[in-house]
Amino acid sequence: MSAANPGLVRRFFGGIWRGYKVFRSLILNTLFILIVLVVLISIFSSKDKVQVPPTAALLLNLQGDLVEEKRFVDPFTTLLNESLGAQPETPEVLVSDVIRVVQQATTDDRIQAMVLDLSRLGRASLDKLQAVGAELENFKAAGKKIYSRGTFFGQNQYFLASHADEVHLDPLGAVLLEGYGSFPMYYKSALEKLKVNTHVFRVGTYKSAVEPFMRDDMSEEAKQDTLFWLNDLWDSYKAEVTERRGFAADSIIETRDDFYQALQQHDGDMAEMALALGLVDQLTTHQAFRQKMIELVGQNDNQSYNYISFDDYRSLVVPSRQIDNPLTDKVAVVVARGMIVDGTARAGTIGGDSTAAMLRRARNDDKVKAVVLRIDSGGGSAFASEIIGREVQALREAGKPVIASMGAVAASGGYWIAAPATEIWAAPTTITGSIGIFGLFHSLEDSFGALGLNVDGVGTTELSGLSSGLPFFKGLQPREKDIFQLLIERGYQDFLSMVGEHRGMSIEDVDQVAQGRVFTGQRALEYGLVDNLGSFEDAIAAAAERAGLTNYDVKVIGHQLSPFEQMVVDIFGGAANQGWLPQSVVGAERQALGRLTQQLRHDFVTLSNFNDPQGLYAFCLLCQID
Repeated sequence: MSAANPGLVRRFFGGIWRGYKVFRSLILNTLFILIVLVVLISIFSSKDKVQVPPTAALLLNLQGDLVEEKRFVDPFTTLLNESLGAQPETPEVLVSDVIRVVQQATTDDRIQAMVLDLSRLGRASLDKLQAVGAELENFKAAGKKIYSRGTFFGQNQYFLASHADEVHLDPLGAVLLEGYGSFPMYYKSALEKLKVNTHVFRVGTYKSAVEPFMRDDMSEEAKQDTLFWLNDLWDSYKAEVTERRGFAADSIIETRDDFYQALQQHDGDMAEMALALGLVDQLTTHQAFRQKMIELVGQNDNQSYNYISFDDYRSLVVPSRQIDNPLTDKVAVVVARGMIVDGTARAGTIGGDSTAAMLRRARNDDKVKAVVLRIDSGGGSAFASEIIGREVQALREAGKPVIASMGAVAASGGYWIAAPATEIWAAPTTITGSIGIFGLFHSLEDSFGALGLNVDGVGTTELSGLSSGLPFFKGLQPREKDIFQLLIERGYQDFLSMVGEHRGMSIEDVDQVAQGRVFTGQRALEYGLVDNLGSFEDAIAAAAERAGLTNYDVKVIGHQLSPFEQMVVDIFGGAANQGWLPQSVVGAERQALGRLTQQLRHDFVTLSNFNDPQGLYAFCLLCQID
């Protein structure tokens, strides 16, 4: 065989290298030009300075999902994707921003009323709606009126609308209160058709997180457990809404027959039905409502009423970065929102190492005297949960009290990281518990066989290839299954022991309320899993009291960005918000399909985030509510 020509080889690889350099230069130059263009546009933009009219209404037009912490989104990538027509991410609104805006409007003499436009409000847990609702009541207590108007009120929208002095519905509109439900997608038959074998290891009668991969329907145990806490949420929802609106509980229709009969009585007119049931006060067109508000707060140059939108008013009252007074003692807040994964993670996901690092920053800051760990998570990696829990314990050992404040969900791993805290506070409607462990493993030996593929070889021991993924191709042997099940059972015992130690309960007592069972915060208080019921603000006050503080600042310890990342967020984030670059528009006809693909994406992203080094997970899939 003749040797290759050395000169030809050099020219070949030299060409590849020159091509790479040209490609790299093109990308960097394009990025630079885009940054310069955006900066120039921002400098010469003719956008008027935000001003509040002397008499105005605050238009609370919330657009997106209500969240504790916004997920990290690379603005540059987002702008490019949307310019190419990709579907944008669902926008998110911080609950803390809404609360601050309403608080400021309550004391602002220029703001004489509020208009709730909730048509684009997305997902929102009941505890977040209650937190916003409490501030709406304070606004009313200051002698200011709230008006809500809309074409369609879904359940979340109506909960906030029920705080209004007047609820106006379009004559062609509707109100739909359908209750709470949990409807996961099930993959067993699909996986069988693809010849994918599912291996499940779990402990806990009610640990149903793996059911979608081993069944085609919800088990009776899962139905019983899920309906238990869903009914608690629905009862709370109905009690609050009916009390505020002053109508009978049977105005909230719960059966198809009753809905049909009520609709039939009004000739299929859902707006008239809502009016007759007392769900709304008036059927009002856009024009009539606009005129009503003009008479109240005056008319602007666009022939509408004087108002300032939520985003504009927020820019005046909510600073982009908190001012940190170095001389004042602090109550630090660390937000843990999303799935718990091993390693580091961006905002919107809880990384074991990155969240532990934030807690460690609080421990090493001499001005931080207490910490509130705000949790909104259905769990995830057991190992990452333990890493975070150890840092909570280290804070306590350093003499700094830690208050775990549960948001919408603090279940499984979410409860794991709360358990070591000095105190646990939950909302009455928090979803918590789900104390259990599982392991999930898929293998493709049958799929490979159908394709005519096989993996084979030899090893020095029977364990050779175990950590390199050989069971993924060859399947699990019986004794390997026994090993994994033993690891799961040990993980469950560790979970029980940890909870028992920190909650002052025996392992047997913890096991009685564990087994993967899910509770609302109210029930969890009865079973001794939490110490108090209250809001996020209540938890902050408890932390300050524990530390003996009367004069203190609240310091949020968040994810740290590199200088370059911060620059990209500042520049391109502003460009996206102000519409400098084109955005795509999603047609209404794609929403149903979008919901399906979103569910598929959510489930498989969840699977891809299962990165616990031992394959042990404390996660509550059914804690998601539709």
